[in-house]
Amino acid sequence: MVTGVAASALTIGLTDVRAAGPPFLGLVSEDAFALTTPADRDATLARISSAGAGTLRQTLDWSIAEPTRGHFDWSLYDAWMTSTAKAHLHVLPILFNPPAWASSKPKRNAKRGTYPPRRNSDFARFAAAAVGRYGPTGAFWSEHPELPKVPVRAWQVWNEPNLPAYWQPKLSARKYVALLRAASKAIKKADRRATVVTGGLPQSRLGIPLATYVRQMYAAGARSAFDALAVNPYARTPGGVLGFLRRVRREMDRHHDRNGKLWATEIGWSDRGPKGAFRLGAKGQASAIRRTIPALWHARRSLKLQGVIYFNWRDAPPYPGGKDFWGLHTGLLRMDGTPKPAYDAFKAAAQRLR
Repeated sequence: MVTGVAASALTIGLTDVRAAGPPFLGLVSEDAFALTTPADRDATLARISSAGAGTLRQTLDWSIAEPTRGHFDWSLYDAWMTSTAKAHLHVLPILFNPPAWASSKPKRNAKRGTYPPRRNSDFARFAAAAVGRYGPTGAFWSEHPELPKVPVRAWQVWNEPNLPAYWQPKLSARKYVALLRAASKAIKKADRRATVVTGGLPQSRLGIPLATYVRQMYAAGARSAFDALAVNPYARTPGGVLGFLRRVRREMDRHHDRNGKLWATEIGWSDRGPKGAFRLGAKGQASAIRRTIPALWHARRSLKLQGVIYFNWRDAPPYPGGKDFWGLHTGLLRMDGTPKPAYDAFKAAAQRLR
């Protein structure tokens, strides 16, 4: 699931940075990214920090960063990194969405959705450039010595590649692994200590089933191409989320990846909106958050779980041309910015992790 251009953030604890909240716990906040004035963005990020999040997952859109081949424009993301650094928030970028010049999307009869790049080498070069900008020795930090240094140390490669909306025209774990391997090699060359995170994999009837896709990834040689396998373990109950992650952990162990890390890059429930398995009402949403986050914290060692990202900070309107659905109502805040019971539940859960 993504919002706007897409969604994104992961974190690593760094000794030279005062974390805003537990590095284990993060949020998606596309609305904060979309704010155009630094003052409004800073105020929103300060509120996110006070709620207890230590990370933000945000798309780093290739089509924006390199609109023409070889010509990078980092201005939008420089502004974002300036605000997140001042708030002492870590960022997990999702490297995603090729510009037109790099996309495999045909000029005619294209399907709706995102196409992978024509050449994985172009994507790898983009990934290396992003590390060179925002990684530990990135140019952004040398250009802004006045900021708290909060470099990106983990990079998520793509979003939900087992769904047709994000991998057209035909799903292929083998082709995704080839992209992942190229990006991983480039990222590690730029920062050998970086963590490479796979695209978050959901369970959905719309694409390749999660377990099948994970097996296909390992069969294609993915184990050497990533450090952390990311999943989006949406489930109705805390037990359902834990069960989802335990099944993935067993699958990883079965493929001799016992040292591989795990990330939950999206969890969430709605309070209202269209009916569905994840619409729990205001009290149910708050209860699920209050119970699930500590449960995942306590299970983190057995799962080798590195972190959890809640989707979403604030409710959103339907996408242009789209319909209302439960994922637009998972916010801790309503669209007018007023807090739901979920906000207090998230804050209380975060305090239990300190």
